[in-house]
Amino acid sequence: MPSRHEELPLEGVETRSIRDRKSKVRLSDFARPVSAGMSVGELVAALPDLLVARDFRTLLSRLEEAVRRRREWLLLFGGHVVKTGLAPVVVPMVRDRWITGLSMNGSAAVHDVEIALFGCTSEDVESGLADGSFGMARETAAFLNEAADEARERSEGFGERLGAKLLEASAPHGDASFLVAASRAGVPATVHVALGTDIVHQHPSARGASIGEASLRDFRILAARVGRLEGGVVLNVGSAVMMPEVFLKALTVARNLGRRVEDFAAADFDMIRQYRPLLNVVERPTRSGGWGAHFRGHHEILLPLLAAALRERLGRPSPPGPG
Repeated sequence: MPSRHEELPLEGVETRSIRDRKSKVRLSDFARPVSAGMSVGELVAALPDLLVARDFRTLLSRLEEAVRRRREWLLLFGGHVVKTGLAPVVVPMVRDRWITGLSMNGSAAVHDVEIALFGCTSEDVESGLADGSFGMARETAAFLNEAADEARERSEGFGERLGAKLLEASAPHGDASFLVAASRAGVPATVHVALGTDIVHQHPSARGASIGEASLRDFRILAARVGRLEGGVVLNVGSAVMMPEVFLKALTVARNLGRRVEDFAAADFDMIRQYRPLLNVVERPTRSGGWGAHFRGHHEILLPLLAAALRERLGRPSPPGPG
């Protein structure tokens, strides 16, 4: 029994040769074979010339150019970057002054201080929450809250004082600290805090006036570096809210004061696509002439790959690790 519904006949459709059609993928874009013993650079070159693999090579080129031309490379990050053990990857690039500015949220500063002083961090939140002991480590709070007070008294930035204070304390594991590396290299490290978000705010030693003033000074320090970002690169790694919001405001201040900040590269690294990093770091700031991309994946894989590929391009071996 024939169908009751109208059918559109295909006999009259117009066709054309595939040779006259624009194709988005060609064989020349395909990956090249991989083999045992390939260098990191050879592996990256063997990736397909498509999608994120193409963006990865573009980012490497922008980073290489920024380092060679001594332009700004700002690294914005959250606590997860510290907790996934990436200091040995990032610290050498701070030591070499490839990275010209570190900016972190309060969580990253807490974890970094704990690693530097005690060689451990990241407590079991669930078990500590049940009995009210979560975040109650007295040494951590004493160190960070005292540093905030000292920063206020000395008119220093929060990150600046934390790095100096760790050096003054001869932190046993300082070689694995972002803050220590920045202090040693003379690279600005800024800490951007929302009151009530960090475990040290639960302690009676926390003073809002000190924390707020030190963190606000760090905002102004970051804004000065953002004002020099033309031709440079900014990476946001693992911060979904705080650092993208802070960066957007710092960029606004720099442009409001007449700084030309238009042509720079911006990239976001995270395990999922987040609204603020995508809009406030990658898309909105680069619409006037820059370039942006998002890289979805695990920091503990992507950042070492990026650092190794960049060192190979620049012809600089990675310095030996701590110890």
